[in-house]
Amino acid sequence: MSLLKVTSPHAAGQNRVALVMRDVLFATVPGVLVLTGYFGPGTLVNIVFGGLIAVACEYAVTRWRGRDPMLAISDLSILVTSTLLCIALPPYAPWWLITIGVLTAVLLGKHVFGGLGYNPFNPAMVGYVVLLISFPVQMSAWAPPRGLAEVPGLSETFLHLFAPETIDAVTAATPLDLLRQNTGLLFDDLMSTSPELSGWGGIGWFEVNLAFLIGGLWLLYRRIFTWHAPVAMIMALAICALMGYDGGSSESGGSPLFHLFSGATMFAAFFIITDPVSSAVSNKGRLIFGALIGVVIYLIRALGNYPDAVAFAVLILNFCAPFIDHYTQPRVYGTGRPAS
Repeated sequence: MSLLKVTSPHAAGQNRVALVMRDVLFATVPGVLVLTGYFGPGTLVNIVFGGLIAVACEYAVTRWRGRDPMLAISDLSILVTSTLLCIALPPYAPWWLITIGVLTAVLLGKHVFGGLGYNPFNPAMVGYVVLLISFPVQMSAWAPPRGLAEVPGLSETFLHLFAPETIDAVTAATPLDLLRQNTGLLFDDLMSTSPELSGWGGIGWFEVNLAFLIGGLWLLYRRIFTWHAPVAMIMALAICALMGYDGGSSESGGSPLFHLFSGATMFAAFFIITDPVSSAVSNKGRLIFGALIGVVIYLIRALGNYPDAVAFAVLILNFCAPFIDHYTQPRVYGTGRPAS
């Protein structure tokens, strides 16, 4: 008999929340290290600063709600939320941008619905989308990778964080930005004339995606989540990119390898859509959930106004997850009725 494996937070046992969250934090290390190697220490500083803000906010809110704040903080879920958000932010974001994003993720994405286990949307993506819509200029200020420009040091990183107006910002278009802005070059010509696009997904970006893929595979090995949603998303995105590639004309949406190893593809596949609270529950539902996210990501990348579409795709399918669950409930053993 095949039983439904539920991976939502539990108070005890193998899937105890703190152990799961600890493994997720460990799995982000390869990606964070590669981001630091190519873009400088900005992401590390963002994570530390955002984590302090998140812990302080979690402590204040849980105490105000009459709950044990130390118990809430000790499950590490708040650090996972802030870490995932800060990884997605530009490496040299100002302090106020990080603060607004973290507070939005904690308050609007999590506690307004009742806290851990009750949030219908991924809290990190709630904070990211609010920032992206409200502050598009600051959210597009990605630094050029090592090899194309000088990477800021630690002292410059703190200046960017607390006094960004005192120094000149150094920004560059991401590979997905360059593809979105392309108006006349063949895809292969665009790849050859833009040094940012060297490699399968762009200099630095391929390595970052590969690192998050390694971290995600480790989480699969640890059985933190099942393979269904990540594999479905990656396969759907690759199929859509293959259908839209048309051999690489100037109207091409980019090759499948380019879409898989640029932007936040692997980060989303293994660290965002696998959130057990806001995703589908059954394995069949996770396949549908992941596949639809992959399709929406490609459609927004190819036809929308945003070069990367992970956060929007995730929130749209978070909204649809209960509907997917309703039609993919497993049958009760021995009957023809869905489980209630």
